[in-house]
This record gives sequence, C-alpha cells and structure tokens, in this order.
Amino acid sequence: MKQTLALVSLAVTFVSQANAIAQWQQCADVLAVPTVAYSSSIGWTGSGTCDVGLQCVYLNDWYSQCLVATSTSSATRSTSTSSSVSTRSTSTSTSTRSISTSTSTSTRTTSTSAITSTRTSTRTSSTSTASGTACPSSTPPAGQKFKYIGVNMAGYDFGCGADGTCNPTGAFPPLAKYYGPDGIGQMTHFFQDDKFNTFRVPVGWQYLTNGVLGDLDATNFAKYDEFIQACLGLGAYCIVDVHNYARWNGKIIGQGGPTNEQFAYLWGQIAAKYASNDHIIFGIMNEPHDVPDINAWAASVQAAVTAIRKAGAMKQICLLPGNNWTSAETFISNGSAEALAKVTNPDGSTTGLVFDVHKYLDYDNSGTNTECVRNNIDNAFGPLAQWLRCRGRQAFNSETGGGNTASCVNYFCQQVAFEQANADVFIGITGWAAGSFAVDP
Repeated sequence: MKQTLALVSLAVTFVSQANAIAQWQQCADVLAVPTVAYSSSIGWTGSGTCDVGLQCVYLNDWYSQCLVATSTSSATRSTSTSSSVSTRSTSTSTSTRSISTSTSTSTRTTSTSAITSTRTSTRTSSTSTASGTACPSSTPPAGQKFKYIGVNMAGYDFGCGADGTCNPTGAFPPLAKYYGPDGIGQMTHFFQDDKFNTFRVPVGWQYLTNGVLGDLDATNFAKYDEFIQACLGLGAYCIVDVHNYARWNGKIIGQGGPTNEQFAYLWGQIAAKYASNDHIIFGIMNEPHDVPDINAWAASVQAAVTAIRKAGAMKQICLLPGNNWTSAETFISNGSAEALAKVTNPDGSTTGLVFDVHKYLDYDNSGTNTECVRNNIDNAFGPLAQWLRCRGRQAFNSETGGGNTASCVNYFCQQVAFEQANADVFIGITGWAAGSFAVDP
C-alpha cells in the first residue's frame, strides 16, 4: 500500500503531532468560521481580516481564504497548472503511487514482509476531464458542510501490495491489547477533541477470509470487528474498506481473477454482519488500477452492491471506486464515471451509491513527497463537482493528504475549502492515515 507522511496536513498523524493537529484545526476552523475564512469575495459581507500570520488568498470569484503566509502563496488571481503531491512515511511501511505519465514505485515493509509494486498510469488534462458534461455551469448552494470528516485508521491492510497480494501475517492491527498502537485511543481523541466523525478502516481480503471463496476467518474477523465496534461505540461512522486494488494475488476481479460471484460472496458475508447499523459505510474496493475493461469492473461492483443489499444492508452507503487508483482527476476521462453511474440497487435506484475518489497534492499524486504543488481544484474537483451536480450524484474523498510543510497546508486547505463549499456533491473526506502508522498521543 502506501506510506504516511501525508497525514500531517490532515492533523491526524501523530508524528510532529502538535504542529500537525494545529494546522488541521486551523484549516477546519477557517472552514467553520466564515467571518474569518473568506474575504474580498462576491456576495461576502463578513469580515475581510485574517488572523495574525495568515494572508487572504484569492481562490475563485466566490471566495478567498485566509492561509498561512508563505512566499509561494499570493493573493493574485491566477490558476495553478502544476501537478499534485503529498507525503506519507512510517517506520513500518513505505510506498509511492503515481497518476501521471511518469513511473512510480510503491514499497511497504513490515516486520514480516516487504512488498514492492510499480504503478504507471496516464494523466488526462483538466479540459478533457471536464468533457462529457451536458448541463451548464452551476453554483453550489451556500453554507455547505461535510457530513463525514475524519481519517483512515490503517493496520489491518499491512502486508498488502498493490497487486492484491496480501500476507495476513503482515497485518498490524491498531489494537494495544494485542501488539499494535492504541488505535482506539487515537479514534477517541479524534472524535472527542478534533470532532472527526468518520473513520475508514482498511483491511486485506486475505486477512478476512480463508481463501478466495472462503468464509470469514473467525479469529481475524473478530479482531477487525473489535475495532469497528469501538468506532461505532463512539457514535462515529465507520468505513469497511477492502484494500486489494481490485485484485486477489495479482489477478483482477471479474477479469481473470476471482469471479464476480466470489467477490459478491465476500461482501454478502461482511454486509450481513453490519446490516442493522446505519453508521457503517461499505468501501467496496480500494484503488482499482490498470483495469483493462472498466465496464467489466462496473459489473463486479454491481455484484458487490447487489450482495450487500440482499444481505439486508439496505440503508448503508456503498462507495463505488473507479480505475486509475480511484483518481478524482481522471474519474470522468477514463470512463469510470459513466460505467459506475449504471450501478444500481436491486430496485433500480441509486440511493446510497456514492462514488469513491482519491487525490493527493504532490507532483506525482503519490502522497509520499514533503512538498505540495497544487490544490486539485481546476484539474480534479472542479470538473468533477460539475459532473456530479449535472447527474444528481455524490462522491466521497476517502484518501487525501499532504506533508507537514507550508505548501501542503496552503494547498490542502484550499482543496478542503473547495470540497466543503461543494458539499452538496462531496459529502465527506478522510485523510491518510493514522492507526498503526502513528505514535500514540
């Protein structure tokens, strides 16, 4: 999987935690207090004065935002066209992802295994990304707020590579009662002190089941469920995320690997465990990539959704992931949007079916670099917001982040401000990552 320097900008890694958390809260406070957040914007009548150490930076004709003053941040009305970046790192794992024309390498090392994979994909420009929308430009409703905001709690996914090969013995559950960090304590801190209300808990398919068509492993699932129950006990929303990159041991689901029926059997079992709890969100698959046939992948996603609903989980959100590492930037241009838009509930509706997108802010979109270079508005979230609003659909940004640097704080806050201003279509955000990456608070 990935590494985690990225989380600092979200204030959810506990490496240089005090500074990182202050940065996230500053950004969250800016979002929450419009009289401080916005100045010199069309229709804005509140205060235009920023706090000491901040400067008013123009973002678009609807708002400007108070951001950390740096030499790279200016209040000029210009649009960044460079590519995006963020950084992740830890003592237990490392990796790099690329959604560009360059090649990137992803490496995770745990106490029991080291997994390396190479990712190469093609970046499409923002103009082509915006293509395919048939309705005129629209303005988001005023006063939008995320419904879901929080962080990934990693560990059960450790030992998994980007080829979908997962070694269950490499998993490092963030449970102090076994051997991991106190992930439950971390969650409690985020929930009570930072007011986060959503936690994404990645897990390897091989950790959960005894074989590709196996039943849930009683011991391993009990450890995973213990963390989920702790999340639910806080009153938070909990995302069950199968972290296999659309694969099982190197082979793509529904395209030479596990059959759609096998994938559906996995999700039917999981859904049956949580069918009665509406605070569960089903993350059907983390970061599919290099999937040859997007329509065949949509059929695999459909099989999972149908199994979830037939298991009695009728009210929960299902997150539908596209190709190219679930990139928000290429979600439209690579055909994922159109293909996944056809996925429905058994009754033909799309209620509760939300698109899953990821986007980092560093130059190669890997989430592994200390500096950030773009806010992802013009190249990704702007065109996607337009497409979603035209279609009456919604998306969830389930992975994002940046390094503990001024550039990342600025660009990250700009991205989050834009997403929250468009929260009618972007319903939530969870940063990468805490859990077994992090030192306990």
